[in-house]
Amino acid sequence: MAASLTSDIIAVLPNEMKIEFAQLAHPDQLHLTAAEGWLELGNYLEANAELEQIAPPSRAHPLVLEMRYKIYSTTHRWDMAAEVARGLQKLLPNNPYGYFHLAYCLHELKQTEEAYATLLAVVEKFPQAWLIRYNLACYACQLGKLPEALQWLEQAIDLADKKDIRLMALEDLDLEPLWTQIGEI
Repeated sequence: MAASLTSDIIAVLPNEMKIEFAQLAHPDQLHLTAAEGWLELGNYLEANAELEQIAPPSRAHPLVLEMRYKIYSTTHRWDMAAEVARGLQKLLPNNPYGYFHLAYCLHELKQTEEAYATLLAVVEKFPQAWLIRYNLACYACQLGKLPEALQWLEQAIDLADKKDIRLMALEDLDLEPLWTQIGEI
């Protein structure tokens, strides 16, 4: 099986923000693991059915919400994914994951100005989160704010592995207007 949800969530956090989540009780943890397996197999209905078997009080656990977000985003149910992302924001206000997810959903819903505003409001709160700056670059670029987009992309590259971010940016259609300038960063 691929990396666990816990490692997915923790991987995007700077060291000072890493938090430990309480384990889900048995059998809820088994249902979450089964949901992850079904999702990896591409069976979203079974993945969702496993989440429905989790005890109601545990359904608000960050890892359960993250799995639900993955199901909704994988199936392009952006409005529902956005609601889950809002729940993650409220549950974990000091974690960039919920903000990032919400902004991505808004962008997919063609609400790029709102996506941009969502991340702009929290960018300083997460000084090491290169992915927030990268997405700000994407959204600024799509909004026609090319000089600003280039600045956000430069910050993302400075915070992360320069080669990998440049390569990713050169394949990202949201950043196409900047492709000729990316090699100079």
